[in-house]
Amino acid sequence: MCGIVGYVGPQEATPIILNGLMRLEYRGYDSAGIAVIDAQGAIHVRRSVGKLAELEHLVAQQPLAGTVGIGHTRWATHGVPAARNAHPHVGMNGRVVLVHNGIVENYLPLRAELEAEGIQFASETDTEVIVQLVERYLESGCSLETAVRRALGHLTGAHGVVLMTGDEPDRLVAARIGHAGGVTLGVGEGEMFIASDLPAVLRHTRRMVFLEPGQMAVVEADRYRVTTLAGEPVPAEEQVVSWDPVSAAKGAYERFMKKEIHEQVEALTATIGGRLDLEAGRVFLPTLPLTDDAARDLTRLFTVACGTSYYSGLAGKYMIESLARLPVEVAYGSEFRYTDPIIDRSTALLAITQSGETVDTLVSMEEGRRRGARLWSIVNAIGSQAMRIADGYIGMQAGPEIGVASTKAFTTSLADQYLLALYLAAKRGTLSATEIRARANDLLALPRLVSQVLAQDETIRQLAIRLARYRNFLYIGRGINFPVALEGALKLKEISYIHAEGYPAGEMKHGPIALIDEQMPVVAIVTQDRVYEKMLSQVEQAKARGGLVVALANEGDQTIAEKADYVVTVPVAPPLLAPIVNVVPLQLLAYHMATWLGLDVDQPRNLAKSVTVE
Repeated sequence: MCGIVGYVGPQEATPIILNGLMRLEYRGYDSAGIAVIDAQGAIHVRRSVGKLAELEHLVAQQPLAGTVGIGHTRWATHGVPAARNAHPHVGMNGRVVLVHNGIVENYLPLRAELEAEGIQFASETDTEVIVQLVERYLESGCSLETAVRRALGHLTGAHGVVLMTGDEPDRLVAARIGHAGGVTLGVGEGEMFIASDLPAVLRHTRRMVFLEPGQMAVVEADRYRVTTLAGEPVPAEEQVVSWDPVSAAKGAYERFMKKEIHEQVEALTATIGGRLDLEAGRVFLPTLPLTDDAARDLTRLFTVACGTSYYSGLAGKYMIESLARLPVEVAYGSEFRYTDPIIDRSTALLAITQSGETVDTLVSMEEGRRRGARLWSIVNAIGSQAMRIADGYIGMQAGPEIGVASTKAFTTSLADQYLLALYLAAKRGTLSATEIRARANDLLALPRLVSQVLAQDETIRQLAIRLARYRNFLYIGRGINFPVALEGALKLKEISYIHAEGYPAGEMKHGPIALIDEQMPVVAIVTQDRVYEKMLSQVEQAKARGGLVVALANEGDQTIAEKADYVVTVPVAPPLLAPIVNVVPLQLLAYHMATWLGLDVDQPRNLAKSVTVE
């Protein structure tokens, strides 16, 4: 994830911005930069690769003066970590500067369009198309606010942006599209702050305005104005945030779990970031070194994990087998070492663990090592044991996950397994560069698709209130969505204490269908994939036995709307990536049922975030 800080007021902007960026270092980054407008309206930019100390050293050598500025810590999405690709980005004519969180899904056609007009690009990033679009509208006579509004209308994806221009040196313009790139305004006394997360500005003010998706703010030292992206005024609601670190960390959310569900857009953006070269059709996993020969020599992959991570591995099996044509077995970490697994040097063992300290998973890794397997891990906690003992690892880039019930670690680990599948496919020769480019391009849509699901939060809450009186649930799915059914049921069990079971839908007639009656709601994942007709049949069978059916279906599906009692819609996603989109409404459903029942969703009874004893 990336960090954004902005300042406009009477003080020197540089030390405030640098301090704010330092407080966002936990988000992870590979480069950093700052831009300041001086007293004459000229924009000055400093950018560097590596830790923030490198930027501070550069600024010490080349000082900046000015009371309006923006800064950014970047985790690469397009373009290698380099000063030219770091933010802030400046328009070709030097009139506007921008910092950005998100992925511009349609940056290639936009860049081609701008280059055809004679605009020269200075970086390989997707971000630069935004600043060049804004500057194009500035050149036509638009104000900064209007130029930003028009430029954002060209973008596909979910974004958070902050911009400034020397033509209007007394203001910043910030905007948010979708649920990516959270943007917070900090209201001071005669000064204003902008940040992607609260720690950057808490030392200066507790008065906050959280921009909602689809909103824009024009910010000056002593005033601010919030509108929709269409320009309609929005009454801004200031919130006073407690200095208490726990309360501050929750930001605009009442609970960590809700915050972390909504952070999945940014977490997915960060997970994808820096790992794709769409033009060349390549996937970069520098922390998981593997030669082409070693990849071709693999005959099997074991995935070991516990709980939510185990269900992630079940879905990842479909990805890796489909794309890399490598057989995958998925095992519970708690059972793996007792099965006398058949492992040799042609086997890779992949451990999936949010904390990197889950004892059963670590013991499984040790067993794999003892038998000669190549060890890999997908882990969120950098520096954890699962990362250290592995031959290679992939960082989830989910950011801190405080809630005991895992959410963003599930979706980011799925994205990581998809990246791993493409990485192995390239090295094993099972997909061409053209095919990998197309598959990798599918990843770019994920933040936007998840953002569309999150926009239905209130609708899902109302459904949860209707369902909270039931004490037993069945979750059913087929193919790659069967693990999603398992995970949806687990979330409900973990935080609401309601009994729920996940089943492969085709197995219902082999026993579980006997449980269905009017007191047993069935949550069915009925998205339009190759088993769609089979799932429709399962819904009909449940209805024939008096069951109440909640269907998770694609937008515009009238067939299922006529069969199910309730329908929750999700946008169409590529089949292998659909679990990342489909699980989000199930997370929200469990969350809202538990909160309606008055339960502690962040710390459910009897559960710990990381199981470090057997």
